Amino acid sequence: MVRHVTDSKPQLILDVACGPAGVTRALAKRSSASIIGIDLSEEMIRQGQVNVDRAGLGERVALVLARGEQLPFADGTFDALTFTYLLRYVEDPQATLVEMARVVKPGGAIASLEFAVPSSPPAHVAWWLYTRAVLPVAGYLLGGKGWWDVGRFLGPSISAHYKTYPIEWTVDAWRHAGLNHVEYRCMSWGGGLVMWGYHDS
Repeated sequence: MVRHVTDSKPQLILDVACGPAGVTRALAKRSSASIIGIDLSEEMIRQGQVNVDRAGLGERVALVLARGEQLPFADGTFDALTFTYLLRYVEDPQATLVEMARVVKPGGAIASLEFAVPSSPPAHVAWWLYTRAVLPVAGYLLGGKGWWDVGRFLGPSISAHYKTYPIEWTVDAWRHAGLNHVEYRCMSWGGGLVMWGYHDS
């Protein structure tokens, strides 16, 4: 995902749903761009700032409290945009894609990383057992009840999202948002999805 937006040598990148700034830092390390990361969680922004400062990237990275569905930026502000694990959490994925495309300059790259549901039967069975049984138990053993709850939420959340919004729908939604050359790659035996495209120029 990072490579798809940094190869064009952008000067200003927006990282939507940046969380603790993992992708934000990767973008900064792979490019000379200035990066703005946004997240709707104050706790994530605080942790992200700690991580950015520890990495010595504070001069090129700014973290802002904001929502992907309602970005506080003018049209065509950014040369490129990334978002991670976002579309499951918004009320209207199509409108959110339109909003993100709005702030990217013509010709700019957009790329995303999301969880996915494996399509092959053996991989799907293994994924289902992992997300419904292994993940909650491992979360509980390593982090207590809070991580047990996260583990129990994640698998059903992913399944429900793709029942409503399968990958084919998502590709079309990107195109309807004004993006072209939309491509994707399934990873981790189908459990991960990288998608990328370019704003119509």
